[in-house]
Amino acid sequence: MEHVVIIGAGFGGLYAAKALRRAPVRVTVIDRHNHHTFQPLLYQVATAGLNASDIAAPIRRVLRRQKNTSVVLAEVKAIDPVHKRVIFDDGEIGYDTLVVAAGASHSYFGHDEWAADAPGLKTVDDALEIRRRILLAFEAAEREPDPARRRAWMTFVIVGAGPTGVELAGALTELARHTLRREFRHIDPIEAHIILLEGAGQVLPTYVPELGQKAREQLIELGVDVRTDALVTRIDSEGVSVGDKRIEAKTVLWGAGVAASALVRSLDVPLDRAGRVLVEPDLTVPGHEDIYVIGDLASLKQADGKPVPGVAPAAIQQGRHAARNIMRTLEGLPRLPFRYRDKGSLATIGRAAAVGDFGRVKLSGFTAWLAWLVIHIVFLIGFRSRVLVLFSWALSYLTYERGARLITGETPRLLEDRRPREIEPHREDGAARSLPVVEHATTRA
Repeated sequence: MEHVVIIGAGFGGLYAAKALRRAPVRVTVIDRHNHHTFQPLLYQVATAGLNASDIAAPIRRVLRRQKNTSVVLAEVKAIDPVHKRVIFDDGEIGYDTLVVAAGASHSYFGHDEWAADAPGLKTVDDALEIRRRILLAFEAAEREPDPARRRAWMTFVIVGAGPTGVELAGALTELARHTLRREFRHIDPIEAHIILLEGAGQVLPTYVPELGQKAREQLIELGVDVRTDALVTRIDSEGVSVGDKRIEAKTVLWGAGVAASALVRSLDVPLDRAGRVLVEPDLTVPGHEDIYVIGDLASLKQADGKPVPGVAPAAIQQGRHAARNIMRTLEGLPRLPFRYRDKGSLATIGRAAAVGDFGRVKLSGFTAWLAWLVIHIVFLIGFRSRVLVLFSWALSYLTYERGARLITGETPRLLEDRRPREIEPHREDGAARSLPVVEHATTRA
């Protein structure tokens, strides 16, 4: 049987595999994680609104009823299109037809050194790390006796006011102003300063200016400090530089750019400026009719000259279309060009606040938020996830409670060591002896 290998179990890869469930082919899905992640809700995990398991589903469980499909847990290092092999660290696998849906990673615009101090949000691990940093910042501020350093711990900077940045800013503001209220004794979480930086002239640059302005107004109403035309020039462990201005902040989050997976470079085919493959209209790679590239890795213009956006609905449609063309090829029929059906775009800002662009219809406020909620529930993988997320959202809406506020792993040293130490150099046994340590009081009057 024809062997179809799919690299990546994101939206594009997973929907391609599901579309081939009745095809006379063998399907192998390869992913470096054992789960599919609903990326649009990662910010909810990062801000303690949802548990990671609420928005992730084991790949094997999703595909368990597809008898023609197997799953391989491995990280693909390269593709050999000449010998039709997919290469891992510890092996390789052959294919007859290949679907590359490996997704994208963070882009720091040539400043990869910023990654350590400004984590992005693409995976469950990213979301858990951001949640950890946010919650640790409040814990450090609670213990910090120095007012200036306490302000730095209570300042959160989000770089990039696209959908990810806007959603992070809104959710983080609600976490500080509502969920954490009255839980600390020496700080007031309401005093947290959330700053949203955007290099372009408006919030949500890919949306029409009208919705960008409404999003800005809703963010400001929530208490977010929105700054546009703000180009970041430096990020380190102590803060952010915007031009010649300095923002002292211990927590910086990145939502400004994405870059295509470096995996496609091994195909040795033309790429665009973002590192995406310039695919043919039928989603195949130039010169390789047996290789499809979809999702965030594909660069393709629509009939009106606009590029197909790198969003989940586009990846889903491309995954299904690639599967359809694979089946047409097996039947001896010509492949069809891909046509993107734009169903609109939505970005949530906070509690009952969102904006939506559906072509002629523009929504904002509660109506857009309700549409956002329904659409995200529908697209969640698995009945269990839908029920859990709906219950969590209902509880959070009524009580502002966020139950996923766990700081896992070893707790790092949060403060500088200010303990006074006096060493008595002489003892009968010749060893130095430390006098008792006196702790500084941090309680406010």
